[in-house]
Amino acid sequence: MSLPEEKLLARAKKVKAVVLDVDGVLTDAGLVYGPRGEALKVFSARDGFAVKLAQSEGIRVAILSGRLAAPVKARLADLGIPSGLVIQGSRDKGADIGKIAGRLGISLDEIAYMGDDTPDLPALARVGLPACPADASEEARERAAFVASSPGGRGAVRELVRLLLRARGTWEQIMEAWAQGTAAGEFFKGSGKGAHDGK
Repeated sequence: MSLPEEKLLARAKKVKAVVLDVDGVLTDAGLVYGPRGEALKVFSARDGFAVKLAQSEGIRVAILSGRLAAPVKARLADLGIPSGLVIQGSRDKGADIGKIAGRLGISLDEIAYMGDDTPDLPALARVGLPACPADASEEARERAAFVASSPGGRGAVRELVRLLLRARGTWEQIMEAWAQGTAAGEFFKGSGKGAHDGK
């Protein structure tokens, strides 16, 4: 269950990095197989834009997934997430979240982790800001300090990024800069391949 607003913002203010599960967080948890058995995945452009926005504001983004899938590699490259901050095929997310913290050079208390199901529980238990999408399992929702109102693959990641930037006191000015047309130039200049996530 989500914490009260004041406590939630206090935790969010300490976050220096976001670690995301893939299936059920960056996607809607659906698994689509093509005729040759290849896995196909659908990602949200809004969540992708939020990832790029977090990065542009100095928040590191990493991936911790229990599955191995070729489309994920392509998507993460598109978003500019370094391969050193990606763990796929994890069988122990509690241990692997610690490895990611080590690679980032920060404490687990400075990490927000968004997961959606039973394999995510050990990682959710170790971080400063455990989070999940609206359609996460009951067990994940019970352990999350932040439960998004959007489901996985449909804006949950964007909500988490919005929370983190609100806690820093920068969300409103960022949105105003976009509304005034003064943010896009610098943002896309530094966004590289993932710039098209800005629509």
